Amino acid sequence: MADLFDRLPEADTPGHAAPRPLADRLRPRRLSDVIGQGRLLGPDGALTTMLASGALSSLILWGPPGVGKTTIARLLAEETDLAFVQISAIFTGVPDLRKVFDTAKLRRKGGQGTLLFVDEIHRFNKAQQDGFLPHMEDGTIVLIGATTENPSFELNAALLSRAQVLVLERLSLAELELLAQRAEQEMGRALPLTAEARERLLEMADGDGRALLNLIEQVAAWKAEAPLDMTALAQRLQRRAAQYDKSGDAHYNLISALHKSVRGSDPDAALYWLARMIEGGEDPRYLARRITRMAVEDIGLADPQAAGLCLAAWETYERLGSPEGELALAEAVAYLALAPKSNGVYTAWKAALAEARRTGSEPPPKHILNAPTKLMKDQGYGSGYAYDHDAEDGFSGQNYFPEGMKRPILYQPPERGFERELKKRVEYFARLREKRHGG
Repeated sequence: MADLFDRLPEADTPGHAAPRPLADRLRPRRLSDVIGQGRLLGPDGALTTMLASGALSSLILWGPPGVGKTTIARLLAEETDLAFVQISAIFTGVPDLRKVFDTAKLRRKGGQGTLLFVDEIHRFNKAQQDGFLPHMEDGTIVLIGATTENPSFELNAALLSRAQVLVLERLSLAELELLAQRAEQEMGRALPLTAEARERLLEMADGDGRALLNLIEQVAAWKAEAPLDMTALAQRLQRRAAQYDKSGDAHYNLISALHKSVRGSDPDAALYWLARMIEGGEDPRYLARRITRMAVEDIGLADPQAAGLCLAAWETYERLGSPEGELALAEAVAYLALAPKSNGVYTAWKAALAEARRTGSEPPPKHILNAPTKLMKDQGYGSGYAYDHDAEDGFSGQNYFPEGMKRPILYQPPERGFERELKKRVEYFARLREKRHGG
């Protein structure tokens, strides 16, 4: 065993510290050093106001990766003289939590509070989340939870009622540039990139400061005799995939953006968000289903062939697969974005459901019921039914709602697309009905 240790590299032995990552070397030492998050850390920011009042409450920091959640939590502990304890919901079980709480109680008896930082707090189940509540309420801990997921969906209402949710935003290109300049100052040299390549590098970070510093470390290690352009950068540095969780908050945000872009008749934006989801690894079958839903919800009878086109695009994808079949989905999205919009039937259907719930026990009028037996005929089933084909204009104008129910007006076609024609038909039959039955 002694021979094994004798052969270890010098950097792994005491007195020879391994090089620290750039992200660690640039970790802010004061809240004022944090780049970005001006809404929280500016002169009138929520955290600035909270610290000025001397009352730090439990917080949920909600934001994408690499925007400073862990750093802010650590600096808050230093600003308030609280012991900083960090755990991850991924690696921490109930026995570990119990030890953390017991230690915090002992620390409190000694006169010091505890700021417990829980990374990925949304990964704790309901019972584990409930376990924090008594220790938050009696002051044993100040909880700072970090999550990349929407707290409204992932955290218990009881926990949310005892913590303030603060939203952290992705770093802008200007903020990423400031971070890059700090990195160059720390390294003592400029990045070997042209201005265009430098901007592309910042874009690759996708608002993630930690990712940018990792990319900068890779670029700084290259032996470049002249500044590298965008082509050389692309050849040497694989493009970083944009942040996208197919089961998380980004999933719902992007499908919402796609749907609203279609509804807003913007094919360029709709194709952009479709591409974002495809590039992020979204299942095209899920997209085909949602695109078809857009056709029936937002186009409807204003363009009756829209839904059929979407179903055809769905089937085309199933036959071709990726990536060729994705073009059929793109064509469907562009078509829907430019189609006339109507939610006339969608609105009518919701109104019909409401009427059905309100009058759900009322039977149909007897004159439109079949009478296959003598008893049913004797009860008046089918009596007085007017066969529409025998009536003038093929329209009898009879009442088909329950007897005594006031006739509702549910479907009101808008003056758009094919529904212009349907509106004429609705009005035509309404006039005939009034003419023959006096309203």
